[in-house]
Amino acid sequence: MATTKKNLRTCNKGHKYYKSSDCPTCPICEQEMKPEHGFLSVLSAPARRALENNGITTLLQLSNFSEGDILQFHGMGPGSLPKLRAALQTDGLCFKN
Repeated sequence: MATTKKNLRTCNKGHKYYKSSDCPTCPICEQEMKPEHGFLSVLSAPARRALENNGITTLLQLSNFSEGDILQFHGMGPGSLPKLRAALQTDGLCFKN
């Protein structure tokens, strides 16, 4: 298996990091933005960004979408759905049918 060459990059905040993909996201900035609590804190960074980029920052907002709608968001995968279902259930909510 071939190894992928990682390139040194610097973000707008001056963080230096290595990345092998085209993704411009700085992992250091991403870690700084990760919530400490709440349903967004249990998601991967791409899944969290997918919700935030679609204006979903609360469970009530999330409950206005179906699971199919959520899976259409770039960065959201099926592995996040059980976490989202559990968070919704905790607040007595569910995905839209």
